[in-house]
Amino acid sequence: MAALASQFSGLRCAPLSSSPLSRPGAATGLALAWPAVGSSLASGGEIVCAARIGAPLALTPVQKEREALKKLFEEAYDRARIAPLEGVAFTIEDFHAAIEKYDFDSEIGSKVKGTVFMTEANGALVDITAKSSAYLPLQEACILRIKHVSEAGIFPGLTEEFVVIGENAADDSLILSLRSIQYDLAWERCRQLQAEDVVVKGKVVGGNKGGVVAIVEGLRGFVPFSQISTKSTAEELLDKEIPLKFVELDEEQSRLVLSNRKAMADNQAQLGIGSVVLGTVQSLKPYGAFIDIGGINGLLHVSQISHDRVSDISTVLQPGDTLKVMILSHDRERGRVSLSTKKLEPTPGDMIRNPKLVFEKADEMAQTFRQRIAQAEAMARADMLRFQPESGLSLSSDGILGSLSSDLPADGLHLDDVPPAEDLVSFSEANSDTNE
Repeated sequence: MAALASQFSGLRCAPLSSSPLSRPGAATGLALAWPAVGSSLASGGEIVCAARIGAPLALTPVQKEREALKKLFEEAYDRARIAPLEGVAFTIEDFHAAIEKYDFDSEIGSKVKGTVFMTEANGALVDITAKSSAYLPLQEACILRIKHVSEAGIFPGLTEEFVVIGENAADDSLILSLRSIQYDLAWERCRQLQAEDVVVKGKVVGGNKGGVVAIVEGLRGFVPFSQISTKSTAEELLDKEIPLKFVELDEEQSRLVLSNRKAMADNQAQLGIGSVVLGTVQSLKPYGAFIDIGGINGLLHVSQISHDRVSDISTVLQPGDTLKVMILSHDRERGRVSLSTKKLEPTPGDMIRNPKLVFEKADEMAQTFRQRIAQAEAMARADMLRFQPESGLSLSSDGILGSLSSDLPADGLHLDDVPPAEDLVSFSEANSDTNE
């Protein structure tokens, strides 16, 4: 026995960490206890091995973390299976409300509501509550040609309805248009104006040897030279506003044909002798001023400006001045209209000293003038019936008495009431057929 003990006196056990049994999976649930050398062996000379079947091994930190995650997953699975909405504040109703608020039809041609949040030289960025912002190009911001979106009233904060016209493949952003909506509204407005047969104003922006191009309600329309009442060229009409009427309107073909001649005929039919109209001075000549009265050029002769003598017209009128004038005579065939401000003066010389007073009293003075004309015509007609003249001169307001450019006294005609020479010529031309 003593010999056996001496053989084990130099024996040492390997550390537990290097033993195969200490590694995970080597012997799950098995633990070995190794007594210190010299204790058991010294007493009994035997190696004692204590095995406890089923006792768990100590877990590493990684194993502990995996076990915790597994437990959390199992608990979450059970909650999702048993009570999926327990503790959730976002309800189904909230989900549908969000879809209704933020979802929209992004197909080309659909209309969306958006708010401009930034403008730049080439357009504007618009928030349409989508996953990405939308862009409004400059050329789609207005039906008219503009250099910046601000000219069309587009500023940050503006909320408007837009139409989707495309998609930018680079960033999936949508391309919007206001011009398309304005274009449809312009055609609808033109159809309404055509149905009402009204006269509209159009600005001439171009032309060719067949006619001129004019802008009406934002649309480009064509006016053939055969439908222009004057002999003006396209260059002479450029940038001028002229009265127009609709002749042909075809939205599908983008065809809009207009007539200045029809508009002029309509305007001329409304011009009555003795009526007061608003006009704009177009040009000055030594013998008078040409006044635009609704697309028709009338002559305000220097002798018809004031009862006081006017030696220099430019001291009284300037091109661009707006004033009230009275119709003295109107030759519809020749398109000649004679005008007067002299007949509107409350007292002689007011047109030179106080033109504002003349325009304020214009309608009142014109009414007085028409009453005196009517009285003079009635007396002249009675005299002609008494003497039974052979000639059949017209004494209506469009005839000889209507074209006189001096006031007719209430007690009849006198030698001093002979009209100026230019009005006599106008009268003889206008009534040549009645004198045969």
